[in-house]
Amino acid sequence: MTAITSLGGGHGLFATLRAVRRIADDVTAVVTVADDGGSSGRLRRELGQIPPGDLRMALAALSAEDERGKLWEEVLQHRFGGTGALAGHAVGNLIIAGLTSVLGSEVAALDEVGSLLGICGRVLPMSPRPLDIEAEVVGLEDDARVVRPVRGQVAVATTPGQVRRIRLIPEQPPATPDAVEAIMTADMVTLGPGSWFTSVLPHLQVPELVQALRATTAHRVVVLNLSSEPGETAGFSSERHVHMLAQHAPDLKLDTILVDRSTMGGESERGYLERAAATLSAEVIYADVREIEEDGGWTERHDPAKVASVLGEVLSR
Repeated sequence: MTAITSLGGGHGLFATLRAVRRIADDVTAVVTVADDGGSSGRLRRELGQIPPGDLRMALAALSAEDERGKLWEEVLQHRFGGTGALAGHAVGNLIIAGLTSVLGSEVAALDEVGSLLGICGRVLPMSPRPLDIEAEVVGLEDDARVVRPVRGQVAVATTPGQVRRIRLIPEQPPATPDAVEAIMTADMVTLGPGSWFTSVLPHLQVPELVQALRATTAHRVVVLNLSSEPGETAGFSSERHVHMLAQHAPDLKLDTILVDRSTMGGESERGYLERAAATLSAEVIYADVREIEEDGGWTERHDPAKVASVLGEVLSR
């Protein structure tokens, strides 16, 4: 049996889970818990629970591919319209919040929803408590050297400045024990793609997760984004993305960095990336993993089938 544990959040983690479920019998998603916007932010503030949105998306990504699984995926992702108290809430967020209140445990609630969806694995929060992200940002003042703190996932993701680094509040939060176990017992662990500072790097600010990533015998893969993001990583090269990993988790070792071939420029750019990867003891793999439109145009999404094929080859080594 092949076990894969994927770390991340949002649409990036959704894409990864859609890929790894094709090659693994057991998939565990370890999900960020710092969302403070939209439906998740409202439930977090009103109930004091972990924000459920990214957890809901991970459950939807792993739902069974039969008719019942597809129905429940659609139900989980459905958002109420109108202007009343429920407007904007995703049904899945309310189900997770309600089950958490009844069962007294977010992990138990997620396992119950996972059973309902027939998923082939588990969805776990990276920490058992809701967290905040605070970023050091430059470019918000006339003097571009001035560093200002920006707090909150939404604020960090939409800042017009450039993020230098992040930290979690409270600092050094505990990890969900089952998430640590999933990293330690996996055959492969993936990190990324996704919003680098708000979905990927937060995992590297949880000490027990970093310790597990250092100690695991799993093959550790980072899937790089297809492009930089406005605000968060505007102007970032692939090399810069890798440097951010090393900066936020010194002494972290990885095995493979997967890069879409179309995102790379000339030999010099590849050389910079490979030298950055070498500081993490990682090999760079260049492959076609971008989704293509029916008219032949490129998208900014990873193709789950292509990613699965490359990761399957890596596993088979």
